[in-house]
Amino acid sequence: MPTAVVTGASSGIGQATARALAGDGWRVICAARRLERVKALAAELGGGAVGCYLDVTDQVSIDALAAQIDVCDLLVNNAGGAKGLDTIAQAKDSDWEWMFASNVMGTARMIRALMPKLLAAPAATVVNIVSVAGRYPYAGGGGYNAAKFGQRALTGVLHRELAGTPVRVSEIDPGLVETEFSLVRFGGDAAAAAAVYQDVEPLRAADVAEAVRWVASQPPHANVDLLIITSKDQIGPDKVKRA
Repeated sequence: MPTAVVTGASSGIGQATARALAGDGWRVICAARRLERVKALAAELGGGAVGCYLDVTDQVSIDALAAQIDVCDLLVNNAGGAKGLDTIAQAKDSDWEWMFASNVMGTARMIRALMPKLLAAPAATVVNIVSVAGRYPYAGGGGYNAAKFGQRALTGVLHRELAGTPVRVSEIDPGLVETEFSLVRFGGDAAAAAAVYQDVEPLRAADVAEAVRWVASQPPHANVDLLIITSKDQIGPDKVKRA
């Protein structure tokens, strides 16, 4: 049974991805800061699934997780997020630093920590969950745009560096997905988060999870370089057709 590591698996896209992969026959290591949630998820999935604590902004946490893993055939870098919608002139350094630490450095650190195990696999895949925000800037998105543009660049470089190895590299760029993303962005303001999805049919976490499952299911010689998935009502990160 092949083994997948999914970061940010306590909710949203990460949780849905763990379920989709388990349904496809993967043994899933569900990793996130909310340990009780990922342990419950692993118990639900069965098949040798494991729930592990992970904070991708903490190298010690990443090293501790890597030490528990013997085999890794698939790494899904999903942990990350946004904070605030401040203009660049009004932005808080702490928000930007967290976004870079979680989206960019977290992805890089997970790749470094698990690369020996990925290279040791007969065929392995790294899937980075990025965002359409890594392609299209929007007002108020300065820190998140910059972090996701950086994560996209990292993904492209990794793909080139791993050419000729057993490891494939894929980027999935979701658009508007109804998860806890906006709740985190607005510091727990449920009303502000709900307004993001008002009068529009956004993607569900399961939609993105299915994309991950499909990418991972391709034959080893086939690499899905890039997959962009958005709601039919979304034209861009800041352009949504509302009812």
